[in-house]
Amino acid sequence: MNERNMTQRVVLFCLFLTLAIGYIIAADNAAVEQRIDAIISQMTLQEKIGQLNQQTGQGTSEGMIKQIKSGTIGSILNETDPEVVNRLQHYAVENSRLHIPLIFARDVIHGFRTIFPIPLGQAATWNPALVEEGARIAAREAASTGIRWTFSPMVDISRDARWGRCAESSGEDPYLTEQMALAMIHGYQGDDLSQPGTMAACAKHFACYGASESGKDYNTTWIPEVLMRDVYLPPFEAAAKAGCATFMCSFNDINGVPSSGNSHLNRDILRGEWGYNGVLVSDWGSIQQMIPHGFCSDLKDAAMKGATAGVDIDMESYAYVQHLEQLVSDGKVAETVIDEMVRNVLRLKFRLGLFDNPYVDMKHANEFYAPESLEAAAKTAVESAILLKNNGLLPLRGAKKIALVGPMSNDKHNQAGTWSFDLEKERCVTPYEALTAVLGKENVIFEEGLTYSRDKNAEGIDKAVAIARDADVIVMIGGEEAVLSGEAHCRVNTTLPGAQTEMLRALKATGKPVVLIVMSGRPLAIVDEVEMADATIFMFHPGTMGGEAVARMLLGKAVPSGKLPMSMPRMSGQTPLYYSHKNTGRPASDMVLIDDIALEAGQTSTGCTSYYLDAGDGAAFPFGYGLSYSTFEYGPVTLSADNMGTDGEIIASCTITNTGKYEAAEVAQLYVRDLVGSLIRPVKELKGFEKLTLRPGESKTVKFSVKACDLGFHTLDLKKIVEPGEFHLWIAGDSASGTPITFNITE
Repeated sequence: MNERNMTQRVVLFCLFLTLAIGYIIAADNAAVEQRIDAIISQMTLQEKIGQLNQQTGQGTSEGMIKQIKSGTIGSILNETDPEVVNRLQHYAVENSRLHIPLIFARDVIHGFRTIFPIPLGQAATWNPALVEEGARIAAREAASTGIRWTFSPMVDISRDARWGRCAESSGEDPYLTEQMALAMIHGYQGDDLSQPGTMAACAKHFACYGASESGKDYNTTWIPEVLMRDVYLPPFEAAAKAGCATFMCSFNDINGVPSSGNSHLNRDILRGEWGYNGVLVSDWGSIQQMIPHGFCSDLKDAAMKGATAGVDIDMESYAYVQHLEQLVSDGKVAETVIDEMVRNVLRLKFRLGLFDNPYVDMKHANEFYAPESLEAAAKTAVESAILLKNNGLLPLRGAKKIALVGPMSNDKHNQAGTWSFDLEKERCVTPYEALTAVLGKENVIFEEGLTYSRDKNAEGIDKAVAIARDADVIVMIGGEEAVLSGEAHCRVNTTLPGAQTEMLRALKATGKPVVLIVMSGRPLAIVDEVEMADATIFMFHPGTMGGEAVARMLLGKAVPSGKLPMSMPRMSGQTPLYYSHKNTGRPASDMVLIDDIALEAGQTSTGCTSYYLDAGDGAAFPFGYGLSYSTFEYGPVTLSADNMGTDGEIIASCTITNTGKYEAAEVAQLYVRDLVGSLIRPVKELKGFEKLTLRPGESKTVKFSVKACDLGFHTLDLKKIVEPGEFHLWIAGDSASGTPITFNITE
C-alpha cells in the first residue's frame, strides 16, 4: 500500500470515528431529553416549582426533610458533611414521589480545603494550565463531601480597584479573563461532568457587575450595548460555548433593568444568540431584591418577572415557591415556561450523573490536602507573585539574620483571602513558619509590630524597629486583611491601611535593607512604599501555601514570574484605571504637575492635555507588568505578511532571550491597536500571551496567530465587523513596553 492510500484511509477512519462519536453523543442527548420529558409529564405544578427552589441547608431538620420528601426543594446550599448529604439525598431519591435527586452547592471560589491564591492572584500567573489544575483539585476535595456545584468562575471585567469583588475576578482584560475562565471551567467539570470528583461550574455574574458605579458593590451600571458586547460579554460567551454548566445573574441593574428580570440579557442573548441550555440561577436573594431596586412592586411581581426573564432557579428569595403556582393560575406565567425551567434543572442533574450515582462514596469522603495538591498551591502562589522592584537585594544572599515584621508575616487566616469558607487555618503555612523551618528561629527575629493591617499602635512600630537594628535585612509583610476585600467590602482609599506606611518609614530609617511584601485583595496605591523599599513583591492573597512561596522566593529557590492582571494606580483617585482606554483628542503630553505650577499661572499653562495635576497619567505599574530575578531581551517582531484580508490570518513572531543569571519564566504578551475605526478603538488590546521558561542565555521564539476576525468590533447597530485599515502590533513583557510593527487589513 502506498503512502497516499494509507493517508486517505487514516483520514477516512478519523472522519468515521468523528461521525460515530457525534452520533453516540446525539443519541445519548436524545435519550436524556426523553427521560426528562417522561419525568416532567408526571410532575405536579408544585413539584415543578420545587425543582426551581434553592435554599441554604438546615442539616436534617424536620422542616428540611419534609420539603425534600414533598419534592418542594431542588438544590441545597452550604451542606458540607457527607453523611448529612447522603441522608438528605436518601430522602429525595428513596422517599419522594418521583425520586429526583438533589444538588448540593457551595461557594468554592479558590479552593475548598487546600486554598489557592484568590482568583485575581491566579490570573496573575498568566498560566491557564496551573489555574485548571487548581480548579480540578478544588473539585476533587469539594466533591468528596458531596458538593457538586460551585459558583465559580467569576468572569466580571474589573477595572476599579475600589470594588471589593475584584478579588474574585481575573482582572481588567476580556481576553485574559476568558482564558482563565475556560481553564477553571475545564478544571471543575473535566471532560465528563458525571464522573466522580467533578463539579458544575458557574459563570457569574451575568452581567456587567464589575462596572458597578463608583466601585461600590451592588451599585447600578449604565453601559452602552456596544461596550457591553466588546468588553463585558465575551468571557461569558466563551464560557457558554465551552459548556459551562450554569450561569448566575448579577445583583446590579443594567441600564435600568436588574439582571434577574432582564429578558434581553437572559433570553435574547444567552438563550437566543448563544443557544445556551444550561441552568441560570439567581444570586442570593436577587429576585426579591428587584423590589428595593424599584423594578418590582412586591415578591409576586418579582417572581413573575424572574420567571419571564428565564431565571431557572430562585436562590434564597422564596419568590417562586410562594407565588409561581398562583401566577400560573392567574395566567401571568405559562406552565410551559415553568416546564422549560424545570427541563434545564433536570438536564443539569443528568449531566452530573446524579440519577445514577446520587450518593457520596464514603470510602473516599473528606479527601483533602494531598501532597501534590499542596505543592500545586505553593507553585501557584509563587507564579502569582509580582516583583515590582528589586535593587539587587533579592534573592537574599549572605544575610545571616532576618528581621521579620508586619501584620501579614504570621497570619494564617488573612493570607488565605476572601471567600475561604472551608479554610482550616491550622493547615496554612505562614512566612514565619516557612522561613524558620529553613533558617531556624535563631536566624529569624520575629516581631509583628502591627498585629493586624488596620492597627495604628505606635508601640508596636517601636518594637519592630528595635529588633530590626539587630538584623542584616528587614522583611516587612503587610497588606490588607482578608475581610477588607470581597463582596460588600469596597474601599475609597486603596492605600495600605493602618500605620503600615509609618512603620515602613521607621524601618527604612534604621539604614538596613528592606524587603516589602504586600498581600492584598486588590491593587493598591503604594508608590511611596515601593520607593522606600529596596525590593517589593506584591501578592494577591496567596492561600494555604503562601508562606512557603514567600520563603522560596526570598531564599532563591523560586523566581517570581507573576504579571499584573489589573493596572496599579499611583493614587486611589485614578480608578477606574485600565490600559485599553481610548486615546482622546488630547492625549497626555507636556504634563505640568501640581507642585510645578507657577503662582498666578495662566489657564493654559498646564498644557491642556488629558492627565491629572497630582498623578500625571497612566498607572504606577501597568497591566501585564512584573519583574524577575533574571532579565529578558525581546528581539524584533516579524510578521508572516504585512497585509491580510478581512477573513485572513498572519503569524507574529519574536525571539526572547534570558540575559540574566537565573532560570526563570517570562510572559510574552501580544497587543494590537486599530489606528482608525468608524468607532474609536482602544490604544491597545491584548490578543494573546505565552508563558515560557528559559535557562540563562537560552532563547525561544514565540509565535502568535493573529486572525482578522479577532480584531473586529461591534458597531452602533450591534453588528460585529472587521474594518480594513492600518494596525499596530506589539510583542512585549507588559502593556506599556515594546516597539510597534505595522500591518494592514485590506478589503
